[in-house]
Amino acid sequence: MTHLALDRARLWVALAVLAVAATAAVAQPAADVNEATEKAMKAAVAKVAPAVVQVTMSGGTDFFKEQPKNGPPGARPAPGMRKGTGPTTGLIVSPQGHVITSSFNFVGNNLADAKQITACEVAIPGKDRRFVYHVIGRDETRMLTLLAPADKTKAPTGLTPAQPLPKADVEIGQWALALGRALDTNVESLPAMSVGIVSATNRIWGKAIQTDAKASPVNYGGPLVSVDGRVYGVVVPASSRAEGETAGVDVYDGGIGFAVPLEDVLKVLPKLQQGTGEKPVVLRRGLLGITQQGTGMYIPPVVGSVQPDSAAARAGIKVGDTITEINGTKVPTYSTLQHVMGPLYEDDVISLKVSRGGKDVEFKGVKLLGTSAAFVSAYFGVLPMRDDPGPGVEVRFVYPKSPADTAGIKAGDRIMKFGPGTPVPVQNRQALMQVAQRLTPGTEVKVEVKRKEGGKVETLTTTLTPAPNEVPEKLPLPSSAGKALEGQPKPKENPKDPFPKKDPFGKAPFSDVRAETQDEKKDDPKKDKPKVETGFLTRNDQALGREYWLYVPDNYDANVSHGLVVWFHPAGQGGKDGEKMSTTFRNFAEDNHFIVMGPKAGAEAGWRPGETELVVNDVKAVMGEYTIDKTRVVAHGLGNGGEMAFYVGFNARDLFRGVAPVGAALGNPPKDNIPNQPLSFFITAGDKDPLLKDIQASQKLLAEQKRFPVIFREMKESGKEYYDQRTFTDFLNWLDSLDRI
Repeated sequence: MTHLALDRARLWVALAVLAVAATAAVAQPAADVNEATEKAMKAAVAKVAPAVVQVTMSGGTDFFKEQPKNGPPGARPAPGMRKGTGPTTGLIVSPQGHVITSSFNFVGNNLADAKQITACEVAIPGKDRRFVYHVIGRDETRMLTLLAPADKTKAPTGLTPAQPLPKADVEIGQWALALGRALDTNVESLPAMSVGIVSATNRIWGKAIQTDAKASPVNYGGPLVSVDGRVYGVVVPASSRAEGETAGVDVYDGGIGFAVPLEDVLKVLPKLQQGTGEKPVVLRRGLLGITQQGTGMYIPPVVGSVQPDSAAARAGIKVGDTITEINGTKVPTYSTLQHVMGPLYEDDVISLKVSRGGKDVEFKGVKLLGTSAAFVSAYFGVLPMRDDPGPGVEVRFVYPKSPADTAGIKAGDRIMKFGPGTPVPVQNRQALMQVAQRLTPGTEVKVEVKRKEGGKVETLTTTLTPAPNEVPEKLPLPSSAGKALEGQPKPKENPKDPFPKKDPFGKAPFSDVRAETQDEKKDDPKKDKPKVETGFLTRNDQALGREYWLYVPDNYDANVSHGLVVWFHPAGQGGKDGEKMSTTFRNFAEDNHFIVMGPKAGAEAGWRPGETELVVNDVKAVMGEYTIDKTRVVAHGLGNGGEMAFYVGFNARDLFRGVAPVGAALGNPPKDNIPNQPLSFFITAGDKDPLLKDIQASQKLLAEQKRFPVIFREMKESGKEYYDQRTFTDFLNWLDSLDRI
């Protein structure tokens, strides 16, 4: 060994000795800190545990009999009773035994009864029997449900409600413990615990606390607890992009969870307590009834449209007004406006100021509405060319007699600017959609067009109309410019090696082997370009015990965005129809760039709402593997699968843009049409289907009351069957026109 090598070896030994000594010096204090932290967390859980209950749902006409909670199997409710998908968690919030829980816990029953769950069985620590509870209130803006004992004479007594930690005392970085009772049937045990911190406050438009503690269906409805045993809030799935009981469920394993502050829950508790099992109280979000002008969250909140008979319309707010202040709070951006308005309820009264024509106008005593006239999608009348990076938007097709046709726009023209008042530049198809989707019929728009012939630029004016319920007989091809990946950031070819080439002394290379491996990989381009699978494929998730099939056309090109049809098989099929459906769609999928997939229901009896989260995960897996056009993701199903298509369409609205049920009626009241999450429907029934009248009623409800774009087809001499040839052709043309503007 050389002297230099010997010296370096001696130095490394010395450093190692110093490290061991330093570790020994701090080991005892570290152990003390860890032990103290563990004790504090266990004490916090023990303090709040008596208020953490286990809830088991029933649906429709089902009922529970009060039985000893630890009795023999014969003492439990009869096996034939319909049940939810399993126990969930709730939190006692009053001495009278009121329990608050997440509304997500009430979507796991029969599709037709998902909103009709009225009876619950609640197991409470320290009590020798389970209690029958009823739903008496729903907070639709925070997705919470309040439960109360069904029989006050048999209500539990001697309860200790959870104590809130004031919002003013919540700080980022504080310990946060998410508790749940979904897994252990013995409620005398401590609840399951997930540990994290408070990672943000005032999230989900001012309605939630954010944590990195594990938030999932295991603890939805349970408390998020501070290290001193007080409750930050009630754990719920939540999303700033979508609404509904399941919004945000798909990110529960992404290190982000949310809790509605318990302080806010207790403020509205008296209102919710006024409900009964027969007539629950419903608290709705307070709506002003406007849409923004332009796109993006960080632009001034200029009013783009005012919904008829809305709070804004009644107050006298006009298109073009810039909202500058609400309840004394400055609102420089649309994001700020959302944060100020997000926590407000129906019947709340606000004051606001707007800038109109350079002058300030003040509106006082504006009473917010929980509902407003249904939003009607405006119609311009063009199909854009897909996968065109711009600038501007090339017109693929102009609908005859549409506002675009009336204005003189032709196929091949390029739309450069669009909007009411002063038109705004539109870089691509997505930007044009974002502007157009916020406008209402009757809005006059200006369109700057660069002509296909000669390149002349003209500014045209036209008035938007309601969207017609019609499908073109034929649409031109090609539909894509084939540049879907253009402009996207490319991965770095030579990423910085996280391992230093030399040791701290500038000599022996510690990462020679690592460097050689990278060089070898660079010389083998096949390793950087994994093969994209096409044809009929199957996918298995062994961790979840799930499978789905997938058909990808052989001419798949990642530079062409593909639509995605999600097929929900009828009850009893169990995904056996995969190859048949892929054959049915093969020619269309190749010509019009579509992928078809079929998830599998968890039970032979058919689909249940609680499977929405799993389906969403399947869909996102496909979207992560292939280039998918988000404007053409469709839920499609037959019979019970059609019911699931309806349900998924409304409860995963940030993902789906079309719903195509066959032989299925709405199981629950539909949600409103909203501008930033548009839905279109293609509803079909056989004239001999026993559900024909219910399906017709569903179509009318969606089209006439909720004002959704709906195509309805009734097939002659048909029962509950798949499409005949004529209807199938209409359906395919509808699929190819979903990105109509």
